[in-house]
Amino acid sequence: MNIAVYCSANDNIADKYFIATRRLGEWMAANRHTLVWGGGNCGLMGCIGDAVHECGGTTIGMVPRALEHTGRVSEHIDVLFPCDSLSDRKDLMLSHSDIAIALPGGIGTLDEVFGQAGSCTIGFHRKKVILYNIDGFWDTTVSLLDHLQSQGMIRGHWTDFILTASSLSEIASIIDAG
Repeated sequence: MNIAVYCSANDNIADKYFIATRRLGEWMAANRHTLVWGGGNCGLMGCIGDAVHECGGTTIGMVPRALEHTGRVSEHIDVLFPCDSLSDRKDLMLSHSDIAIALPGGIGTLDEVFGQAGSCTIGFHRKKVILYNIDGFWDTTVSLLDHLQSQGMIRGHWTDFILTASSLSEIASIIDAG
């Protein structure tokens, strides 16, 4: 399975997020899942690429040209898709993946999660996003989604498009279910 991973590219975040990200990358490689990601070498983005590569997995990097000019591109990209913008990158990641996992991240990660979920709600695809809720990181986002649901702002239920998992074994169960 090709798994898109959305995550922070910041280095100054808690070690627990790096530890869980490394384990996810090791699991992906061991189970022959291909990483589809932003191709950066910083933060959790760099960590997931390194982990998949070091464990013999395959990586597909969608790299905006602006990232190339700053030297923040991973050396562990097996298949490179250069792109012009973050919008292009999101489109490429979505088209080359079967499902997405959102690790802790900021505004860009939220944009990727909600962009994919939003296009799923109106039928452009059937690809779900898993919020990897490491140590409760996504709890406030889940509360926001519950609030939006209670106010009638979401057609259907948000869990039709966005799933949550608090452990790697929960992610494995979701991925194995298909």
